[in-house]
Amino acid sequence: MEFANSEIGMADGAPIRAVKILVAGGFGAGKTTMVGSLSEIRPLRTEERLSELGLEVDDIEGVEAKSTTTVALDFGRITITPSIVLYLFGTPGQNRFWFMWRELSRGALGAVVLADTRRLEDCFNAIDFFEAEGIPFIIGVNCFDGADMYDELEIRTALDIDGHVPIFLCDARNRESSKQVMAILLEHAIARSASAASK
Repeated sequence: MEFANSEIGMADGAPIRAVKILVAGGFGAGKTTMVGSLSEIRPLRTEERLSELGLEVDDIEGVEAKSTTTVALDFGRITITPSIVLYLFGTPGQNRFWFMWRELSRGALGAVVLADTRRLEDCFNAIDFFEAEGIPFIIGVNCFDGADMYDELEIRTALDIDGHVPIFLCDARNRESSKQVMAILLEHAIARSASAASK
């Protein structure tokens, strides 16, 4: 199903466009938190408590205080304008749930890859995935309390990210900060689309 830029109804005689956005990244990076801070509806969450069996396969080093995990997806909605509605899909972060990513990404306009500087390597798989799929993405560096802080150049170098991919320091708990991340992603995705169309 093509979801990006789909018409879902009418408002004041104009079509309402549904835009699918993914929030991705490693385990414990703040995906569920970001979807929850943005959503104007009660977000759908598929979180379960971490089990002893799960702890045997999931690396929780650096996020030991985390007690739950997303096992399918998070879902939320935010209205940008009367004619544009973003549908937010938070992906599961563990490698054992990667089989779901291709289906979740179908029809997505773009993605936010949330990075945690305590476990920066956890977002490599998401970056590789979106690059391979040709889905525009940006990096949102979720600034956790007590975590080491790095500037954009240090993060870009560590992740080996091209200069055209925006990197934005954010707080996934904060609605305004998360909204800025979405605005940057939309600008980036629209610019990428316009560039591709002109070729």
